[in-house]
Amino acid sequence: MFDRIKALMHRWQDLKEVSQLSDRDLDDLGMTRGQVEAFVRMPHDVPDRVLAMAEIFGLSEDQVKADHAAYTDLLYTCGQCKERGACRLVLDRGDLSRPSDAEFCLNKSTFESQAA
Repeated sequence: MFDRIKALMHRWQDLKEVSQLSDRDLDDLGMTRGQVEAFVRMPHDVPDRVLAMAEIFGLSEDQVKADHAAYTDLLYTCGQCKERGACRLVLDRGDLSRPSDAEFCLNKSTFESQAA
């Protein structure tokens, strides 16, 4: 319970810092304030999930991160997903998983496009 409270306090502090970012800071990040706030709120495992799922579609980390805006969109979409349980099952299977196992994935079409 203490760890959960501690995590909430860190998240609250992070959101406070986001509210203090200037327009120039946001421009430098290439994100809106709302996007940065959404990233602060998303589960911390989202970047790892995105890369693991991308690997199932045959993409490397370098390919996924090559376009910053597209990578940001992948993270944001994954962070909003309600299918974390199904995702975990597919990711836990590792090399045994195939793109067809990830029909639920909101980033599926993006991964397929990048892999083509």
